[in-house]
Amino acid sequence: MEYPYGQEPGAPIRSGIPEHGRIPKYYAAKVEIAALLDELGEGEALPTERELALRFEVSRETLRQALRELVLEGRLRRMGRGTVVAGPKLAQPLSLASYTEGVRAQGRRPGRHLVGLDRFACPPALAGDLGLQVGDPVWHLERVLLADDERVGLESTYVAVGRVPALDTDFAPDSSFYAYLHERLGIGFGDADERLETVLATPREALLIGTPGALPMLLIHRLSRDTHGRPLERVRSLYRGDRFSFTTHLGTPPG
Repeated sequence: MEYPYGQEPGAPIRSGIPEHGRIPKYYAAKVEIAALLDELGEGEALPTERELALRFEVSRETLRQALRELVLEGRLRRMGRGTVVAGPKLAQPLSLASYTEGVRAQGRRPGRHLVGLDRFACPPALAGDLGLQVGDPVWHLERVLLADDERVGLESTYVAVGRVPALDTDFAPDSSFYAYLHERLGIGFGDADERLETVLATPREALLIGTPGALPMLLIHRLSRDTHGRPLERVRSLYRGDRFSFTTHLGTPPG
């Protein structure tokens, strides 16, 4: 069966081909390389730039543009001086489930690396969200998120010291904060408001996560409440755009 421009409906590259059928040379090379990646499989090394340029009859600079886009999209990974085929993205659910649960559900090993745990006086910008008075003590817990020891994100959690007074002595920084609240303190999550946007990492964030500054990131702002409706935490989670996607289930609204 023939399809317009040889592209089967639903193919991931269909939207990149204009109706006149003419596409830039780098994009044509990108399509060919994407097909090659499917043949190679995860972790396989990509042929050298010289070999690929000769194979697809394009200049080295044209080829590099195609490779840059595939790296940004998470299809390729730089490893040392070479490039390898990347694995599938982690599909994190947009729900009250913790990061730990989401990563484990996909057969990966979750982890966290502590950047810092600080205690400070609550500023006006946080007071309303956490239901506190300006000046009340607040914890700031910052951790790098890991999946099979790969750095994939950065998480900042703000919570009132009054809710978790022994966080600095009673909590293992590489474990799940949600599990700590539930199992050690008997605090359950009721609901949350979230906002998702795309951003570029700051130089500090890029250094902590180990990514180039030009890599698109997915940023989630979350304000959580406990089962009694009381503000519990404000979280800023930054995820690598080349390693993460987010999923949710939509139902029919009542009425």
